[in-house]
Amino acid sequence: LTHGTAQLKGHAFHPTPFRFSKTPNRTAPSFAVRFVFAIYCIQTDICGHGTAFVVAARNNFSDAMPAQYLGLVNYLNNGNTTNHFFAVELDTYLNDELKDIDNNHVAVDVSGLISMNSSSAGYYSNKNGNFNNLTLASYKMMQIWVEYDGDTTQINVTLAPLNMAKPLKPLLSTSCNLSKVLIDKVYVGFSASTGSFFSRQYVLGWSFGMNMPALPIDITKLPKLPHEGPHPQSKVLEIILPIATAIFVIIVAIIIILLIRNRLSRYAEIRENWEVEFGPHRFLYKDLFRATEGFNNKNLLGIGGFGRVYKGVLLDAVKRISHDSKQGIREFIAEVVSIGRLQHRNLGELLLVYEYMPNGSLDKYLYDQEKPTLCWEQRSLIIKGIASGSLYLHEEWEKVKLHRDIKPSNVLLDDEMNGRIGDFGLARLYDHGVDPQTTHVLGTIGYLAPELAHTNKACPLTDVFSFGMFVLEVIYNELMLVDWVLDFWDRGSLADAVDNRLQGAYDVDEAKLILKVGLLCSHPFTNVRPKMRDVMHYFN
Repeated sequence: LTHGTAQLKGHAFHPTPFRFSKTPNRTAPSFAVRFVFAIYCIQTDICGHGTAFVVAARNNFSDAMPAQYLGLVNYLNNGNTTNHFFAVELDTYLNDELKDIDNNHVAVDVSGLISMNSSSAGYYSNKNGNFNNLTLASYKMMQIWVEYDGDTTQINVTLAPLNMAKPLKPLLSTSCNLSKVLIDKVYVGFSASTGSFFSRQYVLGWSFGMNMPALPIDITKLPKLPHEGPHPQSKVLEIILPIATAIFVIIVAIIIILLIRNRLSRYAEIRENWEVEFGPHRFLYKDLFRATEGFNNKNLLGIGGFGRVYKGVLLDAVKRISHDSKQGIREFIAEVVSIGRLQHRNLGELLLVYEYMPNGSLDKYLYDQEKPTLCWEQRSLIIKGIASGSLYLHEEWEKVKLHRDIKPSNVLLDDEMNGRIGDFGLARLYDHGVDPQTTHVLGTIGYLAPELAHTNKACPLTDVFSFGMFVLEVIYNELMLVDWVLDFWDRGSLADAVDNRLQGAYDVDEAKLILKVGLLCSHPFTNVRPKMRDVMHYFN
């Protein structure tokens, strides 16, 4: 009836309906059935759901549900008198909703699956009358007799092992007038179902009689039950299994060796070609790996143009390049090579390992509402520090270094709120007295000098323009248009361009000076902009 699939229902009905002609006193005729069944489950206590002998007004139960409904009803019509069926269920699943007594019982059902009478599976001995338990899901053949007396409306159900004579005492007896249930034309057969736990239900032979006893079943002619459970090992399996086991052990050993080698290789030192050529100070990868707890995201400080920045346990910020970066290894090498030998108190020590900046980047203090407002002294100190660092890059080192992306997010703050120029990924070097080579326009919109749109050639004065825009932004707390500041100047109120969150707590003369320097640095004509040495002279 079912073949072991979960949530399955199965039916087997005699193809020809029986006519249950009623006598003048409107009682249904007598009938009797005897059948042999077996139920297989992997475990007898985890099984579902059962088999039922059925006498019903129809043989199409397409609207019925499996599981506890045994393929006879669904949750909407269970118990409706219009169902017109009589059933004896062999239930292997305890369902509280249907008021089952246990997970191994026989019950009588009329038009629904809340049984009118039920008993745990077993039989009464003919010798001493003792009750003997039987396990329905033992996968042993058992026989059952169901008898209905139309005159007395008595229903008897008797269960016994296969090779035993019919017990004299029925397993259960009850009374029900089936003339109110069974109509003139009925089908006789079986229904079964599975739920979440699979099972297989078999009916191996049956006989049915109306107004007469059911004919005996010749048990010697019954089909054998299919083999269930593990098959005996074949000769082929005995040969293959040891070989397969040996191969499996070898594969596992190889995998373990590869994993160990891979783990060791994480700490292996590989000297890159560009390191051999330029030779900046190197750190052991394993030291950086341990310092950042394996580049753990809890130590992540931020994400830059070509990699992530992590905090290390020694208060060093470690930048690890992203192999999926759009900018890639060239920008990474540019940063390492171009500043490998730079040393200045207003430049971050930006190699593979950065000097840790506990206060993060400047832009957070300008735009993050949760950060405290920078006071005037802090803003002035930061601006002058970045000017000093830019002067070193342009004139005081052995080569000219162009940063090309001076802006608040690239300015880092140490524990004393000193500004440090960071993120040299766009930086380029060239010798003093040599014109820089034409290159692609790189940088951030809003900080790019206007001439770059025509010449594509960066020079120290393009850095000066970015510095000027940076100065105006730090003072006003927004990326300002130069014309806007000029408008304040034309009205004679240049100091009003200072961030109003300072509430007047600033040096007016110094503010005017710094704003004028910012305007001069951001002048559209390069020949008007001052050099960074001139800027430092103005500030001092």
